[in-house]
Amino acid sequence: MATRSARDWILHVDLDQFIAAVELLRHPELRGRPVVVGGTGDPTRPRTVAATATYEARAHGVHSGMPLRTAQRRCPEAIFLPSDPPAYEAASREVMAVLREFPVRVEVWGWDEAFVGAATDDPEALAADLQRAVLARTRLTCSVGIGDNKHQAKLASAFAKPAGVHRLTSDNWAETMNHRSTDALWGIGAKTARKLAAQGVHTVAELAAADPAELARHFGPTNGPWLRYLALGKGEAEVVTTPWIARGHSRETTFEHDLTDRTDIAHHVATLAGRVAQDTIASGRQATRVTVKVRYAPFLTRTRQATLPAATTDPAAITRTALTVLGRFDLDRPVRLLGVAVDYAMPDDQPTLDHLD
Repeated sequence: MATRSARDWILHVDLDQFIAAVELLRHPELRGRPVVVGGTGDPTRPRTVAATATYEARAHGVHSGMPLRTAQRRCPEAIFLPSDPPAYEAASREVMAVLREFPVRVEVWGWDEAFVGAATDDPEALAADLQRAVLARTRLTCSVGIGDNKHQAKLASAFAKPAGVHRLTSDNWAETMNHRSTDALWGIGAKTARKLAAQGVHTVAELAAADPAELARHFGPTNGPWLRYLALGKGEAEVVTTPWIARGHSRETTFEHDLTDRTDIAHHVATLAGRVAQDTIASGRQATRVTVKVRYAPFLTRTRQATLPAATTDPAAITRTALTVLGRFDLDRPVRLLGVAVDYAMPDDQPTLDHLD
């Protein structure tokens, strides 16, 4: 009997309705009911949005990023729960630890997803083993996509939902993807899809057959050919196990009532800068640049930034720079959101804090 030989595969492990699933483990009485998680869990508070929703709530048109007030209108019987990031981080760590117990390479992409690189002659069996182990240890279900590269595997996991396994490779790419709209590809959003449609490119097949020179002319010398590359089912096939290092950190606040007083705005920016500085100290990193974000009512957003004289963790220096940057804004209209972010010095160009005077 012929045996299959092992080859390299990329698997995308995507936890199903992850945040909602974690909450349902803590509130098993809510299983089977429409649940929406976001903000403080109070849908009457303005400008708070859903982080996730159970499938029962999604059936009513509720989705992540939707204002909680809208979610309540669409699904009056929904249960609203506050968001609890530390709980989700802890659950994610458990899942990733389970994956790393297998003879595979794991690249974490967020709380609820990871790419897995493995040499195997039966990727479906490996996927099923991963699913069983995650479920047994964490009581969470996941969908697994199998591909020749990350792009294929990422799309395949969406076809596998919920809790299934799906293979999308170069062998079945055309029959699976060619008839779909271009925004079905990972990396092409609605805006780019509209621009492609304006050029007469509506489907994946049409994009795959497009002239690279024409794409470069309309979308740039790098982005244009890259769009066609995606349509052909190409993608990165390397799983990087090096721990991800944050390049920066931010804090922001959306206000229930618009701000109009300059002194009040400056006070909030200073508070956010102080929090970012403390977060920077806690992370053991140093800040090199400060960015301030201002969102005017209703939705116009502007950012300004400045480089610090030297890498630092000094809250006073970070706050002072943030206020200086704020001074470059025209605060002549109501403000609904303020944010402060810092860029971190990367390890290669930053001394450790243990050696700072």
